[in-house]
Amino acid sequence: MGGPAEPHEPRGEGAGRPRDDDENYGYNDPAFDDASDYSRRRTYSDGPGYSPDAGYSPSAGYASDGDPGDEYEPPVFTEEELEGLGPEGGGGPRRVLPLEDEPTTLVARYLFPTERYRGEWKRHWIHLSAPLGIGAGATLALGYLAGFLTRQNINGLVTAAVLIWLGVISWVAWKVFDWYFDRFILTNKRVMVVNGIITRRVAMMPLLRVTDMKYEQSALGRMLSYGTFVLESAGQDQALREVKHLPNPNELYLRVVEEMYEPQAVEARLGKDSEGDDA
Repeated sequence: MGGPAEPHEPRGEGAGRPRDDDENYGYNDPAFDDASDYSRRRTYSDGPGYSPDAGYSPSAGYASDGDPGDEYEPPVFTEEELEGLGPEGGGGPRRVLPLEDEPTTLVARYLFPTERYRGEWKRHWIHLSAPLGIGAGATLALGYLAGFLTRQNINGLVTAAVLIWLGVISWVAWKVFDWYFDRFILTNKRVMVVNGIITRRVAMMPLLRVTDMKYEQSALGRMLSYGTFVLESAGQDQALREVKHLPNPNELYLRVVEEMYEPQAVEARLGKDSEGDDA
């Protein structure tokens, strides 16, 4: 209602000035080219911290001379804010499994006094799949054979079959004990593999000589969380090159790599963990 709406007039210092047909507020008019009378800069005078003579003030995040980098100060984070970046804070994708404070008696005898223990791991239970499968198959075969021979009244062969089965089960038990005493060991100086029940075998490689390291996982290994480590060294003859069926290979890989390239970070994390435990 009422007459036609009045054309919008610019506010501020440009109020009352004529408008061009293209509604650019006189930017193309030679009469307003003088920055002292009318300029693009003055149209932003409503911005925070703006001064016509000094540009943007430092309170608005800019230096007084217009250069935003001269007086920049890096942000400071409190210790509470940084706690979320740790493994227990859930700030990152990595989950660090806890380590034992002291090596077991089986491992301690192979460590020298100035060496710092980082952990020991038994091989994944998949390492026993073949012996356990053979034991289960032998038990089923014995049951079937014993029933068949009993029906045929051949008791002598039943006794022989039982003795064979006992031999197979003894071999399976030997493999289980061998698996229990088989350890992969990490220290701040080297990686080791110790195995054997009667004849002990100790294979070792210094971390300083490791030139390349990788781990491989099959489809089943990804499902059950185990893998094979392959260590490459500058030397020709290697006592420790391939270690099969290690559990949690990604976590173990990160531990070894961190020990090789960031030993100070390991010391700092373990020191902080021990302080937290004492508290």
